[in-house]
Amino acid sequence: MDAIGRIEKALSAALAVAEGAGRPPRLAEAMRYAVFPRGARVRPRLCLAVAMACGEDVPELTDAAAAAIELLHCASLVHDDLPCFDDAATRRGKPALHVAFGEPLAVLAGDALIVLAFQALARAGAAEPARLVTLLGIIGDAVGMPFGIAAGQAWECEPRVDLGAYQRAKTGSLFAAACMAGAAAAGMPAAPWRAVGEKLGEAYQVADDLRDAAADEAEAGKTTGRDAVLGRPSAALTLGIPAAVRHLEDLVGDAAAAVPDCPGRGALETLILVEARRLVPKSLALTAA
Repeated sequence: MDAIGRIEKALSAALAVAEGAGRPPRLAEAMRYAVFPRGARVRPRLCLAVAMACGEDVPELTDAAAAAIELLHCASLVHDDLPCFDDAATRRGKPALHVAFGEPLAVLAGDALIVLAFQALARAGAAEPARLVTLLGIIGDAVGMPFGIAAGQAWECEPRVDLGAYQRAKTGSLFAAACMAGAAAAGMPAAPWRAVGEKLGEAYQVADDLRDAAADEAEAGKTTGRDAVLGRPSAALTLGIPAAVRHLEDLVGDAAAAVPDCPGRGALETLILVEARRLVPKSLALTAA
């Protein structure tokens, strides 16, 4: 089974638990709406790629870690789109969850997806308790305070924002967790993989800023232009589009160079460089190679 097939199967299994007998039907429906149909699944694919590069030996644990990371990402999108934050009308080419289900169920669905991520991880990790403890720490740190995605969202509420700190928390933290979790699930040291994820996360945030500034909504699959309207921190607005594209190229190159020695290092470096070309709007060029 290919990486996407593994990820979709693991996500479906996790959501099946939430859809068990006696559940509130509309909340279960809202949770599924937030996860399917799929987006690019960049973070869980990265988790699987790192695990395989490290010599993966417990695929069910890798799959659970990848699914947990994607569930957390989906939860963050639900919350990010709420009227109290970006007030976005669309996500992944369809109405944002709060538009389709209302704000109360959107808040609850996001919260429930966060919990479901750790439920899925705990069930799969029972056979490898030492690895499970490491994974729980890695993924927990990536979503909470002081440097996780919740902290990243909170930077938007501060009067002055350090753009680097904002990007590292809001986006880089979950990318770092994806890389570190892949290594940990394979029984390898996780710490050396942090730099790869942080660079990729920052690159992805710069690319997201570029999409918001330069792509139309059909290409982006979500409401665009919100950074300028809401005064959000943005590399595209702060640096200008040409400089932001160059910064993105540098970050992608740094991420590839930071890949630790492992059996699949060459293939992973190539994957990073190839995937980078997909990140920016078609109207902009990315020359990293």
